Amino acid sequence: MRRRIPALVLTAALAGGALATVAQVATAQPAAAASITVDLNQMRQQVYELRQKAARLDREGERDAARRARAQADALQHRIDQIEKAERDSSRHF
Repeated sequence: MRRRIPALVLTAALAGGALATVAQVATAQPAAAASITVDLNQMRQQVYELRQKAARLDREGERDAARRARAQADALQHRIDQIEKAERDSSRHF
């Protein structure tokens, strides 16, 4: 349990911590002036690198570290999917 909590905290910090901070700053501004820019290509590159790291760790026999790297990649991919879905939904005109 002692190692699990820091891993979960690290995963949450990598996946949404920086974006949550930006979101908090953005909510303090008027809605018309607020905009958040995210480099999805950079985020996809991070997912790719984390998956490569997990594969390397698996080959080296570090199963727990590989599992954590995969969890970080999954969390980041989930965030990418959320952002893309929000963009699709916000572009619709009712």
